[in-house]
Amino acid sequence: MASIYHLTTISLFLSFSLLTPPSMAALVKQQPLILRYHNGALLKGNVTVNLIWYGRFTPAQRAIIVDFIQSLSSPAEPLPSAASWWGTIKEYKGGSSTLVVGRQFLHEDYPLGKSLSNSQIIGLSSRPNLINSINVLLTAQDVAVEGFCMRCGTHGSTSSKTRFTYIWVGNSASQCPGQCAWPFHQPIYGPQTPPLVSPNGDVGVDGMIINLATLLAGTVTNPYQDGYFQGPANAPLEAVSACTGVFGSGAYPGYPGRVLVEKSTGASYNANGVKGRKFLLPAMWDPKTSACSTLV
Repeated sequence: MASIYHLTTISLFLSFSLLTPPSMAALVKQQPLILRYHNGALLKGNVTVNLIWYGRFTPAQRAIIVDFIQSLSSPAEPLPSAASWWGTIKEYKGGSSTLVVGRQFLHEDYPLGKSLSNSQIIGLSSRPNLINSINVLLTAQDVAVEGFCMRCGTHGSTSSKTRFTYIWVGNSASQCPGQCAWPFHQPIYGPQTPPLVSPNGDVGVDGMIINLATLLAGTVTNPYQDGYFQGPANAPLEAVSACTGVFGSGAYPGYPGRVLVEKSTGASYNANGVKGRKFLLPAMWDPKTSACSTLV
């Protein structure tokens, strides 16, 4: 029997935080951000990431996702890098992990239609069922998912003996880019500041990278609801979701912070990856400093 117990709702954070002007936010005393360790197992060592593509993704779109995952374990790239971002995971007790791209499954013919329920998401994510692996289900932009836009993705695990973990992330390009692809699209709520230029030229997929990064960090550091988190176990703040909306120094609600800009394209990024890729990755909570850490 499988169950979803973690939700990452970047869209809900933005809906709330963008209503708060910076002047007011500055008057609010910041509470210490502590993700307590609940003594459970974390994913460590070599962790296989299997990719399940539901709907039509172009080869270029699939390449962006694959290159991102490979970049997390490629320390040879120039700083700031995706690998240095992922390196913060080693500060979590027993959480040093190397992600390896495993098998890929294509469901381009929409075998369950273009509207999926939560139970169907779990079913699609359940194969293969392997120990120390993460099955990542990625749905195309024309696939509606129950609760999509109120949440940009989820992660969870099975309660079976193998205890494999899974993630779902949807492409929001044609459904709710203002919620799940910010800051590459103007937000639905709050100040309508100009969106950033996406580093790989695909707002939907670059938005998926942000959400996938958030969920991979949450899965590794809190795979079974007893790892690192703050708040209730069924709706926790985790390694990256605790820092939602922060991408660079000086960030405040509605402003992602200072990031790097590619001169030739105007694209915004804060992490280098394999094959010359650029990515914009969210801040991650650092156990050494008990604060959200950014690459730039």
